[in-house]
Amino acid sequence: MASINLATFFLIALFISALVARSSAGSIAVYWGQNGNEGSLADTCNSGIYSFVMISFLTTFGNGQTPVLNLAGHCDPPSGTCTGLSADIRTCQSLGIKVFLSLGGAAGSYSLSSADDASSVANYLWDNYLGGSSGSRPLGDAVLDGIDFDIEHGGSAHYGELAQSLVDLGKQAGRTVYLSAAPQCPFPDQSVGDALNTGLFNYIWVQFYNNVGCDYSSGVTGLSNAWNTWTSSFPSASMFLGLPASPNAAGSGYIPPGDLTSQVLPAIKGAANYGGIMLWDRFNDLNSGYGIAVKNSV
Repeated sequence: MASINLATFFLIALFISALVARSSAGSIAVYWGQNGNEGSLADTCNSGIYSFVMISFLTTFGNGQTPVLNLAGHCDPPSGTCTGLSADIRTCQSLGIKVFLSLGGAAGSYSLSSADDASSVANYLWDNYLGGSSGSRPLGDAVLDGIDFDIEHGGSAHYGELAQSLVDLGKQAGRTVYLSAAPQCPFPDQSVGDALNTGLFNYIWVQFYNNVGCDYSSGVTGLSNAWNTWTSSFPSASMFLGLPASPNAAGSGYIPPGDLTSQVLPAIKGAANYGGIMLWDRFNDLNSGYGIAVKNSV
């Protein structure tokens, strides 16, 4: 057997350590759109903190309802003032940041009544936010990277068909429509769990907050046990730990930055499909500095 000289040995060791570091390096995703005091979408992306931004929320859709986009104090979709966001979206994408439209949220009126209803909603999303065309694109002509499912009420029916329809529309046009979801940490999620079982979702940012049985209020062990259930159940998806960006951002589940970096991240980063963390939301993160504080450890 040929011997390896010392220089070659060190080069191999450096290569292996780089691969290990890369495999555990994570990204930060954030929700933007629900507070007019959180700054612009472009400023959010230019911060250098995030790799994914979810524009939130499309609060009304399905069941024959006219879809409603609610962006709090940022702009007024019916009057057309949100079309200026196209420039911001392109700024984000030019930086390599994926931008999604988030469906649902804690409030609003949404549900899907049938497979046909799911297909209709998918076509609306394709024409108005993705690669299709419409005379009334609320965010202008920029093409979003994907759709986020933050489904928190209204039943779980037909979201799998919505996901499949979105993927199919993208394939027909030669585009990739990325899908993400924000289930609650109790497993399985009651609203979007069935849709996740399709295996179509690229990113899953599990909400480890407002759920005392599995968020940080249950301790590192309770959180990591729930995390292991999620990561092992969806091995093909990139999994994110969803967290409140400040103590005021949620009723429970806040993890002080020092605890996250010293206790929680070491307990969860071993998962092969670890993707990083998701923060709710940009307003709270802007005020707390949470993302900046933990970015190099994520």
